Amino acid sequence: MSEPTATPVVEMRHINKTFGPVKALQNVDFRLMPGEVLGLVGDNSAGKSTLMKVMTGAYQRDSGEVRVDGQSTHFKSPQDSRDIGIEMIYQDFALCGNMDIGQNIFLGRWPKRGLFIDRKRMYAEAEAVLKRLKVDVNSVFQKVESLSGGRQQSVAIARTISFDPKVIVLDEPTANLSAMATERLLETMLELKRQGVAQVIISHRLNDIFEVGDRVMVLKRGENVGERLIKDTDEHEVLQLIVQGNMETAPEG
Repeated sequence: MSEPTATPVVEMRHINKTFGPVKALQNVDFRLMPGEVLGLVGDNSAGKSTLMKVMTGAYQRDSGEVRVDGQSTHFKSPQDSRDIGIEMIYQDFALCGNMDIGQNIFLGRWPKRGLFIDRKRMYAEAEAVLKRLKVDVNSVFQKVESLSGGRQQSVAIARTISFDPKVIVLDEPTANLSAMATERLLETMLELKRQGVAQVIISHRLNDIFEVGDRVMVLKRGENVGERLIKDTDEHEVLQLIVQGNMETAPEG
């Protein structure tokens, strides 16, 4: 299989990160293609979240290079990565339960008319974002604390989409969701994929990754031990990589 001709939307080369004596990441290479859904898997100490936090500027790498659209860059904070179109959604969603859906989507950056919040515009734009994601809620005036976990996840994604990102990282997005809410979330991910948004899903649920993913990357003790195209592998092989490790990676495609 030949090398991909498209430029990766994000590429990391030879990334190293230590925390005291612990080598969290060891010479890790990573790439994400435009519109691709990549499953990032491994055990609890594999370095998955650390790698994504390096990519989004939450952690500073010890060495290595990060490139966005082919250009070398350095993020000093998550705001820097947000400015360039990279967003990460954590498990806690970072929502304010006592505020409504519209307020949460535009939290801290409410549209204004003069000195005052333009509430009409805010709620209209909130409805437009939810419609783009094909998320059905009773009302954008509904308090977030009254929503199910799945609906709160949708609001968190809608808030992220309102920044018009090119990349979204979802950290264990289905860990606490019901089967129905998980299915809705995976449908949302597929819709984002159709719209050309590249996504990374960190998950222990391999069936979710095989449902929506294009490629899977396995980390073990901070090292990249294998990559496979979803169409060329199965859950058994990926589990073997997670447990045993394998330095042979699949051809890129």
